[in-house]
Amino acid sequence: MASSGGRNPELRKDSVSNRWVIFSPARAKRPSDFKSKTPTNSNHLQQKCPFCIGQEHQCAPEIFRVPPDDPNWTIRVIENLYPALSRSLCDPSAPSSDSGHRDIGNRVLDGFGFHDVVIETPIHSVQLGDLSPEEIARVFLAYRKRIEQLASRDSIEYVQVFKNHGASAGASMSHSHSQILALPIIPPNVSARLGSMKDYFEQKGKCCICQIESEDLVINASTNFISLVPYAATFPFEIWIVPRYHSAHFHELDAEKAVELGGLLKLILRKMSLQLNNPPFNFMIHTSPLHCNNASELAYTHWFIQIVPQLTGIGGFEIGTGCYINPVFPEDAAKVLRELLGS
Repeated sequence: MASSGGRNPELRKDSVSNRWVIFSPARAKRPSDFKSKTPTNSNHLQQKCPFCIGQEHQCAPEIFRVPPDDPNWTIRVIENLYPALSRSLCDPSAPSSDSGHRDIGNRVLDGFGFHDVVIETPIHSVQLGDLSPEEIARVFLAYRKRIEQLASRDSIEYVQVFKNHGASAGASMSHSHSQILALPIIPPNVSARLGSMKDYFEQKGKCCICQIESEDLVINASTNFISLVPYAATFPFEIWIVPRYHSAHFHELDAEKAVELGGLLKLILRKMSLQLNNPPFNFMIHTSPLHCNNASELAYTHWFIQIVPQLTGIGGFEIGTGCYINPVFPEDAAKVLRELLGS
């Protein structure tokens, strides 16, 4: 593949995050040479791993398992042993007196919330991408069930599902797992995303995510989902998986579509592993606030999955400005991934 180093740098603004990204191809080799320097050793065995079947007594309390009450479980959802927020604090279910006003100055809230772990497989050496589409679908449906449980609490505003794969991506355990953090606030990145999507809708009359399908950016597509590199990708080889139908909340996903989504995610993880030397990665489900249910909000909000392989670090410029430098043009990254294993 020809190098993109001869292209001029560009600044692109993402209509979803409202973030500017600098594309500077002179800072990289060919996109096809862009590989992880620290591949994940996915088959590393850990003695007496508490996430393995038979070691359940080493874990924090279980919330539920799939199948229910079965010692031969396939998925377990448990409390995080080292939670970022505490479910044992008093639930601040009463709305705050200033909830209708813009927050000014410093504020303090008790650190109430939920931090759970989803153990995706009972077998230590099996990773998410090794599972079948049907097995990945069961993981998605476990997320859905837990989100629905958390949604029953008025004090929980937002639920973030995420996966850290590999030590440099933040994973403290090599056994395949993901996490769910339920917050009593709407995080700033979520607020910024929703505000940007609202602005687009008010100007164009359409959902910005429903409009992003572009042949140059598409990797693979199925009936209901599409995988692509976003137009202003913040990170090299960043990938989104987007429902082709308009949907605001991930937990609206049904069982049939979950299998289809599982198949597409499996394909994307396989391509990413082969092309980028099995990199550590982060996986995030970007959804809408739990209590976003009125028609005007639902019209412009649209959930999607973001996958970010850990190929570069961030420096002072990114931290200081919130503007990222990406050495790989999205069209080039999409072409490399689209051609791998065929389409």
